[in-house]
Amino acid sequence: MQPDTPPAQPAVPPPGQAATPPKERNRRVRLILAMAAGITSLLCLGGIGVFISFYDEATKIERTAPDAVVDNFLRAYLVNRDDQQASLFTCKSNLDLSLLKSFRDDIQSREQRFSIGIRVDWTSLTVSTESGRTTVSTDIRRTISDGSERTTDGWRFSLMDQDGWRVCSAAPAN
Repeated sequence: MQPDTPPAQPAVPPPGQAATPPKERNRRVRLILAMAAGITSLLCLGGIGVFISFYDEATKIERTAPDAVVDNFLRAYLVNRDDQQASLFTCKSNLDLSLLKSFRDDIQSREQRFSIGIRVDWTSLTVSTESGRTTVSTDIRRTISDGSERTTDGWRFSLMDQDGWRVCSAAPAN
């Protein structure tokens, strides 16, 4: 028979000497995580800045060329029939679009009266300057949606450079 041996106990450090984790390693991990988070934040903010810059450039209203202004104005006024968008391309004072408004009203009236759609487009835009006045000329075409009828009318647009070119008046070329 063997003498009674006490069961094996795990080694416990003597009192006052607790096991300490390696502090240097924790500091290094926290520093690396903080740097990674900072770099990621800077990249995200930089990406947002680049996106805003591209968006601003893409949505910028160009008024540097008279023919481009008339093209954008006609698209807004006659095709999209959006007066608010069209106003971005018109003069702030001395604006006379009464004849063009009658032209657009006639198109809308015919569409309702005959239950048809009328597509509007225009030919190339010609810029001319005489005695300090800039005009853009074009032929505006109206086509019934089924293609059965097309009419063409010549139009002249007077423009002024008011912090970029703007349409001030429109009248038939005849």
